Amino acid sequence: MPIDIGRRKFVLTLGGTALTWPRTAHAQQPAMPVIGFLSGRAPGEAASAVGAFRLGLGDLGYIEGKNVTIEYRWADGQYDRFSALAADLVRLRVSMILAAGGSGLAAKAATTTIPIVFTHGGDPVREGLVASLNRPGGNATGVVFFSSVLGAKRMELLRQLVPKETTFGVLVNPNIPETQAERTDVQAAAQAIEQQVVILDVRSDRDIETAFATFVQRGVGALLGGAGPFLLSHRERIVALAARHAMPAIYSNREYVVAGGLMSYGTSITDGYRQAGIYAGRILKGEKPADLPIVQSTKFELVINLKTAKSLGLAVPQNLLVAADEVIE
Repeated sequence: MPIDIGRRKFVLTLGGTALTWPRTAHAQQPAMPVIGFLSGRAPGEAASAVGAFRLGLGDLGYIEGKNVTIEYRWADGQYDRFSALAADLVRLRVSMILAAGGSGLAAKAATTTIPIVFTHGGDPVREGLVASLNRPGGNATGVVFFSSVLGAKRMELLRQLVPKETTFGVLVNPNIPETQAERTDVQAAAQAIEQQVVILDVRSDRDIETAFATFVQRGVGALLGGAGPFLLSHRERIVALAARHAMPAIYSNREYVVAGGLMSYGTSITDGYRQAGIYAGRILKGEKPADLPIVQSTKFELVINLKTAKSLGLAVPQNLLVAADEVIE
């Protein structure tokens, strides 16, 4: 009998130890960090940006699904959804937020404690995202494309293709903070070269149709497509209308040219998202947004669609072909 009792005690002790091991091991494993990815675009339109962001994270050793989780929230071009989507990520207590596609201000309004890395097309200081470029302060830092202040350069490039055109049309979306800077930049550039511009706001697909009808009525001969995720999400419709009206156009992103647009000039979106991924990784490793200077994207891309140029009866100057980063034939 004593032997049986001792043996029973021994078995119970082993059982207790076996039950304790998994709990101890589990307690020693750190929780996997969660990144909230908030974007004004639709999932299918942001594939290259998401891929570049993951590459940047990978540079710091973070692989989605292995040692980091990403929660995606998409506004699908409906900017009035930003606040609710940002609040949802805050409720999830994510480790940090990647605020893309114009969502930076909504993310910052939703939290003063969760770190934010934004990608932004305007001036983050003027728009209240950060205190300064070198010392952001607060809980936000990020990458700036300055896509809204390239109107003068885009106008210069387009004029090389259509030097005799006297009136340019400009499409802008008024629902993003950088639109005012874009409008001012284009107006100043046009005034400097005595060029007429017709700037029209578009908020819906119907507005785009109406804008082109107005352009034709007012004698617009060439088009500058504005920045922002709303216009980008409607790029196929814009490109189709420009083709229908035989209107040479330059855009802010290469996606327009891939969709059949004539030309684009802007900072590299994929390079900017890779930089954002690197910043996200650094923050997950313990650095603070306030100490990370704003990255100003300096990689610019000129993309030309020769097939579209030919359909418009345009001869692309050799200097533009040489300067182009990509030529689609």
